[in-house]
Amino acid sequence: MFSWFERRLDPYPQDPPRMPPRGLVAFVLHYSRGALPWLVLVAATSALIAIGEVVLFGYLGELVNRLADTPPSEFWALEGERAVWMAVLLLAVLPALNILSALVMHQTLLGNFPQRIRWQAHRYLLRQSLGYFQDEFAGRIATKLMQTALAVREVAMKVMDVAVYVAVYFAGALALAASQDWRLALPFAAWGLGYGILLWVLIPRLGRAAEAQAGARAEMTGRIVDAYTNIATVKLFSHSAREEAFARESMDSFLGTVHRQMRLAAAQDITLNLLNAALVGSSAALGLWLWTTGTVPVGAVAVAVPLAMRLNTMSHWIMWEFAALFENIGTVRDGIGSLALPRMVVDAPGAMPLAVTQGAVRFENVTFRYDADPSERPLAVLDGLTLDIRPGERIGLVGRSGAGKSTLINLLLRFHDVESGRILIDGQDISQVTQDSLRAAIGVVTQDSSLLHRSVRDNIAYGRPDASPAQIEAATRMAEAAEFIPRLADNEGRRGLDAHAGERGVKLSGGQRQRIAIARVALKDAPILMLDEATSALDSEVEAAIQAQLERLMAGKTVIAIAHRLSTIAAMDRLVVMDRGRIVEQGTHAELLAAGGLYARLWARQSGGFLVAAPDMVPEPLQA
Repeated sequence: MFSWFERRLDPYPQDPPRMPPRGLVAFVLHYSRGALPWLVLVAATSALIAIGEVVLFGYLGELVNRLADTPPSEFWALEGERAVWMAVLLLAVLPALNILSALVMHQTLLGNFPQRIRWQAHRYLLRQSLGYFQDEFAGRIATKLMQTALAVREVAMKVMDVAVYVAVYFAGALALAASQDWRLALPFAAWGLGYGILLWVLIPRLGRAAEAQAGARAEMTGRIVDAYTNIATVKLFSHSAREEAFARESMDSFLGTVHRQMRLAAAQDITLNLLNAALVGSSAALGLWLWTTGTVPVGAVAVAVPLAMRLNTMSHWIMWEFAALFENIGTVRDGIGSLALPRMVVDAPGAMPLAVTQGAVRFENVTFRYDADPSERPLAVLDGLTLDIRPGERIGLVGRSGAGKSTLINLLLRFHDVESGRILIDGQDISQVTQDSLRAAIGVVTQDSSLLHRSVRDNIAYGRPDASPAQIEAATRMAEAAEFIPRLADNEGRRGLDAHAGERGVKLSGGQRQRIAIARVALKDAPILMLDEATSALDSEVEAAIQAQLERLMAGKTVIAIAHRLSTIAAMDRLVVMDRGRIVEQGTHAELLAAGGLYARLWARQSGGFLVAAPDMVPEPLQA
């Protein structure tokens, strides 16, 4: 029975992820698709339970009157059938409705519903533009995702369960009291008015406090995670105290939102107690007065007073449920600001997979600015650049920081869209093909290759998930990683290829991470290869050993390489010299030296094989 209800809602729908709407109701409905029939069922059972409870209270008053007016010997003959139906309602119908409601809530919704939201939101965020992740703490994004999923569930379920139950129950109680005598309904109407005003005044404030608290919590978590992620830097600069102060600042901000929330909660509790005392007292006093004057039978008092006491008991629960509802609404609103953002780079309608037949690459009059504001028109990182790369040609990009080299690579990977011009691979405009197929055709090794916190085997096989053990072993040998991998071990006792690399590969040295990254790209075996300071983290001995392997890796591929050590790319087929977003020279190493231009000056300025930046150069933006 439990498993049947658990299977009613798929926690992992395979529909293509879409950007959620930014409106609160539309956002909740967007993530409630699929769960809506079960939410409606919860609302229906809640309404029926409320009606059943009110019917029982009404019968209680009639029963008191029957007991007062009917001789015991005639009671069952006159009242037996109705008593049996009330017993069925009490002992069978209401328990069955409660069981159904509990199974739907606990088995179908409470677990599957937020998991479904996490899954859909995570799939959308994975396809977000690179700039989105560069502008946010990873810990903050994860916190927003987790707390928003739970908040959406709570908003949807409280509206469909608690709000429906309370509305039906109060309406029924008011009607029942009025059916005895219209004056008995007055205390309930006055209480309902006061209760509504209390909800109207306090609950939205609690919602705003919750929204501020959600943002403060995410900021606090983000700062703490940032310190843990960069713990080596913290320790190298002996800045534990500084990080404490940095975290304390966000903790104080978070605690301030908690204090504001608790003040509102205390005001709510005090006011509600006064309202409840007035309801019970006035209901009892009015009922007794009407009974003593002979206006109503004793059964009316037996209905009004228990109803008032029941509402007294329920009111605190109702208030906290509504407070929690608005707190979760605040959390959802806060999450919308992070989750309901458009992708800056999207596949064109009808985009087809890229078909790489030769590997020719053409940059055609490409202009690009980071965060370009039409009113400000900042200096272009790339300015009308045109570059043709022949199939199988190996080119080296040369230039000081800010010349636009890494930006060129990022545009070819379509991490950003060009402002004007276009980029072609084998004649296909990359803006018109799918991003997944584009990046699948390009292998990249960067100077800061981070690894996933998974096994070394999984990190290498990331380039080709279906790779055989023999292919993985061949890739490790090619990357000169076969020697150190068997010596790796983690704190769980896993060794070699099974050892976990730690967050971003922190358990490995920079050179080891780089060799794993090279093995990963070797296994991918993409037709276009980009090397951005690929050997920068290697010592001279390992670099010399790996250069021959890199030659094998580059064989038959179109290669774009960047290196500040000009000696590492001097043997490329062609060197392309960039300055301030433009190509200023092209040729072989010997031709450029003979020309005596910028490349020759850069070569002459090298110290220890590294390129020294000129003081007048503007640093390339961080996105590059």
